[in-house]
Amino acid sequence: MAHHKSSQKRIRQDSAKRLRNRYYKKSTRTAIKNLRELTDKSEAEKFLTKVISMVDKLAKNNNIHRNKAANLKSQLTKHVATL
Repeated sequence: MAHHKSSQKRIRQDSAKRLRNRYYKKSTRTAIKNLRELTDKSEAEKFLTKVISMVDKLAKNNNIHRNKAANLKSQLTKHVATL
């Protein structure tokens, strides 16, 4: 158990950040899954921009690696193009 005030505060902050990061990662994964299930091309193209934005935000905050973000965006764009 932490005894210093600063370390106790750091533990509180880390737990809040962890919850926030888990929420953003999970919601992005769900959005990716929903995008892959779409069959209408025009609807998928609209949704693709939102998903790419979510992936970019995760990469910007170092929740996922920037190369993984690039690979995801590439795969999703290719998927929407083949619809």
